[in-house]
Amino acid sequence: MVAKNNNKKANRKDDILSALAIMLEGKPGQRITTAKLAAEVGVSEAALYRHFPSKARMFEGLIDFTETTVFTQINLIKEQQKDTFVRVEHIIHFLLGFSERNPGITRILSGDALVGENERLQLRIEHVFSKLETQLKQTLRERPTSDGQKFNTDEGVLANLLLSYVEGRMSQFVRSQFKQKPTQHFKSQWQFFYKQLTQS
Repeated sequence: MVAKNNNKKANRKDDILSALAIMLEGKPGQRITTAKLAAEVGVSEAALYRHFPSKARMFEGLIDFTETTVFTQINLIKEQQKDTFVRVEHIIHFLLGFSERNPGITRILSGDALVGENERLQLRIEHVFSKLETQLKQTLRERPTSDGQKFNTDEGVLANLLLSYVEGRMSQFVRSQFKQKPTQHFKSQWQFFYKQLTQS
């Protein structure tokens, strides 16, 4: 009986987070209220707060999902691919694809959905991108193992440039009200990056 109740509670929490993500796919810039979210889920506001003590914790639930999904996939890519450039290409393409498949979460990652929300949420997002930059930097630093060569440019500088590209594509996605897909032109743009990286 206890396990069944716990599962039911977990399912309701998932329902709330799914509804929040879907609502965030609405017009960028629109602020989500707990009243609107409760109506979307089909429960009272009091019921929402029984599962999450605050709206900030609901946003944190989506950020937790993002961190788990993204870093699990990055670790998988690093296990499956041994070539440094293939690893970087796959990581960046995955990040852009994740953004494209999850427009509501991209609003959180870009900061658009966090305007007027708890300040610690912005710090969580900064932490996510900091971890992403570290992952890219570590991947680039492993190049000598891959092809016996080293970059002439500092790997931290290159990682920052690549992550800036990802963040820029996410911001364009939100700003265009999800019309400008993050993966659009990726093949051509990656070829440009690849040429620059091999000469760096």
